[in-house]
Amino acid sequence: MKVVRWHELKPADSLRLFFEGAFDSKANSERELEPFLQALEACAGGWMPDVVKGTRSHKYSRATFRKATEQERDSGDLSIGLYRTRAPALDMTLWLEPPPSSELMITAKVHPLSTFAGAEHCDGLVDMVRAWAAHYPVTHCWAHSTADNDLAGAPYYGRDEETARQDGFDRIYELSWLNIFGPKLVETVGRERLLSTPAHRVEALPHGAILLVTWPTAADFASDEARQAQARAFVHLRPELDYATVLRTLRERSAELTPVEPRFPPDMAGLLERTLERTAFSQRYRRIAELNAWTPPEPEEWLPASACLPMDVEDAQREKEHYAYLAERCVALLHTEVPSVFQETPESLTDADAYFWKEEFPQTRSREAIEEHAVPAVGAYLGEVLVRNLGGQWIPRRKLEEAQVRVGQRVWLPFLRARRYLRSNPSLLDYSLTQLYRVAARFQSEDTGRHRD
Repeated sequence: MKVVRWHELKPADSLRLFFEGAFDSKANSERELEPFLQALEACAGGWMPDVVKGTRSHKYSRATFRKATEQERDSGDLSIGLYRTRAPALDMTLWLEPPPSSELMITAKVHPLSTFAGAEHCDGLVDMVRAWAAHYPVTHCWAHSTADNDLAGAPYYGRDEETARQDGFDRIYELSWLNIFGPKLVETVGRERLLSTPAHRVEALPHGAILLVTWPTAADFASDEARQAQARAFVHLRPELDYATVLRTLRERSAELTPVEPRFPPDMAGLLERTLERTAFSQRYRRIAELNAWTPPEPEEWLPASACLPMDVEDAQREKEHYAYLAERCVALLHTEVPSVFQETPESLTDADAYFWKEEFPQTRSREAIEEHAVPAVGAYLGEVLVRNLGGQWIPRRKLEEAQVRVGQRVWLPFLRARRYLRSNPSLLDYSLTQLYRVAARFQSEDTGRHRD
């Protein structure tokens, strides 16, 4: 079954849920998981999963869930995925760790966060985790904006990984929109202090846990009123903290998540949008602001046609065939990840730019391999695209870096461009293949217009 693919979703914040507790490993597993399913089915509403996956994917039902758990138990552990085939997207996993830990863990990500803009869905989520906590003694539970969680430094909050894993939830490092504190943390903070927290909802739960919700709706977490409520509750639980300092930090995080509209240079807009694809949403608007302020240098890898370097090779056709061979090496390098390279089009240049950026190619390959193989291949491919799409003509030279492609009243130096392009990660944007082609096409159009006049 085809579930929603996260990388195809429109960029937006999501809600992340984490629940860690314990289960009765001696009980029948079907019966022990009944409260989990009952609460999920009763409370999830519009984000209820419709796919269950163990070793295989099935349409969700109690029967297929039971079948998935049986298959997973046969494989030695139990990990069940729950997903959706339509928006809102869901990526949910249930883990059961066998004795001696007998740990139950539930993680979920619901996209977009705006799913929880209304009180109905938010109240349903709270009721769901309350029901889980009533049956599975909870260690810790939280639900919050994924982006804000990232900005807060989750999951380690400034600790190294080893220390964080060793100490676990030994104190309140951050306050989420929804929180359930297990008995150990309740004892550390103080039961009376927790129950007297100024918050939207505070409730004692079975097994000594306490539930706390800072604000009525999860999607509104970044509003100033919600931030003030979050700061008040956090400082109440951590009295050594300063309210003004905590509130300033929360407001700074809200500012980081304030939308910024792209204002990218037209020649580079498509490519720059592609570079944002792997940017965490928490960093997206900061990155857009940086790119809005950035101006790519104008290509310098050209000469006026009157100053072009004359051909200095004996067999021009053989050299052109060599350039074609080098371009084929570029196709061989990229074709699996960038199928469009077979077409040798302007779009394939942008696809190649995006791939090199995503791979951090100049940093992840040896400098020797880049100079010896990648630069000649990429330069030749760029030249072939100029020839094929702009009617360019190769002017071969003995020295590869001096080889030129004449387009209208200019000659372009694709191998020199490729060398500068592959020098570093920032150079992939400063000297992109996309920009050189767009500028060459624009000058060709201007030259053609002047010739007609």
